Amino acid sequence: MKLIIQEKAKKDVFISLFQLLKNCSSTLRILFNEHDIYIQGMDKSHICLFDVRIVSQWFTSYDKNPGDQTNICIDTVMFHNIISMTQDQHAITIHYSNEDAVDMINIDLLNSQNSGDFNKYFKIPLIDLDMDILNVPDVEYDADFSINAKKMNEITSQLLIFGDIINVQCSEEKIDLISKGVSGEMHVNIPIDDLSEYSISEGDVIDLSYSLNYMHKLCLSTKLSSEICFSISSDFPMRIQYNLGESSHATFYIAPKIEDL
Repeated sequence: MKLIIQEKAKKDVFISLFQLLKNCSSTLRILFNEHDIYIQGMDKSHICLFDVRIVSQWFTSYDKNPGDQTNICIDTVMFHNIISMTQDQHAITIHYSNEDAVDMINIDLLNSQNSGDFNKYFKIPLIDLDMDILNVPDVEYDADFSINAKKMNEITSQLLIFGDIINVQCSEEKIDLISKGVSGEMHVNIPIDDLSEYSISEGDVIDLSYSLNYMHKLCLSTKLSSEICFSISSDFPMRIQYNLGESSHATFYIAPKIEDL
């Protein structure tokens, strides 16, 4: 198993992806399949589920041979710390090895131009992680909208000043985001015309609340994609999706807050 990423934009996406994933879970299992890599997991509180698929064509090079190790479990924080050392002239190379009966993941940051940035080589041991893969059904949501990633990052940062719960209200005319606490209240009105895409079932009015801390963590990155796609429904967790290009995606699901009776 060996993959290489050379293009700067995709290196930025890859690093930003694992920045988000480390905010969700300290350990990850990566499945290296013949035509893609697949990552799924949940945070310790079981509030957030992440589901990531990157197709083989997305990488500069992707080699998967019969008999290769397919189930790689890593320390997410250490992995992110290493790939974050990537400089502009580095290509990221990731491959598996077994040394003295110890399973390792090798991360090489190699300068193809032989000047400027030094080559760097890392080895981290794999960890044991027992986790079932969940079947995530493709369902129809009551409302879907796409919004600029930088704007959403700014909005969630400001809302977080006033409380740790976000109330999302959607109608055919507008979307309202509300946060309130002992220090006051913030209400953001988003006109439909300011959204890249918006759809809602005719006549529907949606009023749901979610953890603002989790939502903000998942909107921190502005390098994964220029747009963030949100899907909400009273019957399903909120879906937050980044289109990584070439039929690849990073999708996060946040369970709604249950109102106190």
